[in-house]
Amino acid sequence: MRTQNRVVFNRKEMRKGIHPENYRMVAFKDMSNDDVFLTKSTANTKETIKVDGVEYPLVKMEISRSSHPYYTGKKKLIDTAGRIDKFKTKYAKFKK
Repeated sequence: MRTQNRVVFNRKEMRKGIHPENYRMVAFKDMSNDDVFLTKSTANTKETIKVDGVEYPLVKMEISRSSHPYYTGKKKLIDTAGRIDKFKTKYAKFKK
């Protein structure tokens, strides 16, 4: 239906009962640089951490926006498993 150069769409209601109800504030900690940020989440965790005197559930991460090379501008990603070093030593004989 058009009314005065505007298009009006039929709106459908969102389905009920498909979204989680247990959203709560959760602390996410980047283990590579100890950065902690808070956001709402439904992530299950058994650990907690105090942030500004308030205790929150804790989710530990290996990499986040504060340590990822794309966001930090650094060109190198530190590989804790040593896969990059293994690759370099394996193929060093082909380098001229």
